Amino acid sequence: MATGDRTLLRAKGAGVLAAALAVSGCTDQTTAEPEIVAPVDGGGWELVWSDEFEGTELDRSNWVPEESCWGGGNNERQCYTDRPENIEVADGFLLLKARKERFTGPDRPPEIAENPNPQVERDYTSGKIRTRGLHAWKYGRIEVRARVPAGQGMWPAVWMMSADDHYGTWPLSGEIDILEAVNIGATCGECEGDVGENRTVSALHFGEKWPDNSHVDQKSPLPDLSLPSDEFHIYSVEWGEGLIRFLVDDRVHFTVPRERWFSDSSLAEGNPNAPFDKPFYVMANLAIGGKWPEESNEGGLAESSVPNQFAIDWIRVYQCSSDRETGLACIK
Repeated sequence: MATGDRTLLRAKGAGVLAAALAVSGCTDQTTAEPEIVAPVDGGGWELVWSDEFEGTELDRSNWVPEESCWGGGNNERQCYTDRPENIEVADGFLLLKARKERFTGPDRPPEIAENPNPQVERDYTSGKIRTRGLHAWKYGRIEVRARVPAGQGMWPAVWMMSADDHYGTWPLSGEIDILEAVNIGATCGECEGDVGENRTVSALHFGEKWPDNSHVDQKSPLPDLSLPSDEFHIYSVEWGEGLIRFLVDDRVHFTVPRERWFSDSSLAEGNPNAPFDKPFYVMANLAIGGKWPEESNEGGLAESSVPNQFAIDWIRVYQCSSDRETGLACIK
């Protein structure tokens, strides 16, 4: 895989799986976090960048829309376009819109495109924006206030990738998934409550080259077991040297210390913090279908799921005012 790939292929080679289990212990999905409430106020965090999505157009000094139809390496069904039909700023919100329509566009984004870049035709369109090439940060607290869409086959995400692939192509340089939501409201035999799929996911991706990549993740419901699509919620990551933790509405739901990740890159030898010790950029997208959602819950892509939209109120980046070097002084 290459820079910018959306590759949540959950495969692991047998050797990598054994190594990951030795480092990580049991599956994360059933791991109960102690109750930790960590509001941004009073934590020593200083706002260094934000987009409040005011006005009527996307701020091109902050974001570059991705235009691609290749499916992110996950067999997703959409073309991402740079059109107001798929990316709209209105009433103080960013709206990433999924539509059913036949569309032809470039196969891959520029950084991984062939020359010439083939044209691909898809049955759906949607939106994806990135700070790639414009803004990137090393350590801090990144927050998004968003309302995820419901529906079998819907896959919204806010996530981060290495700005320069210092340790190599994905996943050697790492991936930080602040928020993912798959098939919200669909039938879920594993979920608590009676509303269907009500869990959101945070994850890290790292390790050896695909298909021997590794990941750790956590699926968590809201405290009241409601659907996250019913209301806006704040999804955050606090990222410091050798420690990453994820929060929903200021409650920590997943903590990952450096002992649980690694990079097989030769450039990472002797560096236990690699690959999560370099600047990362931020992106947000609404994928339609793909390997993960279509093999989960009710299966496939429900016709009733489209049209749909992923609504984002704001995205904010904070850094630790007293400890820019490691960020750890603010992760309490």
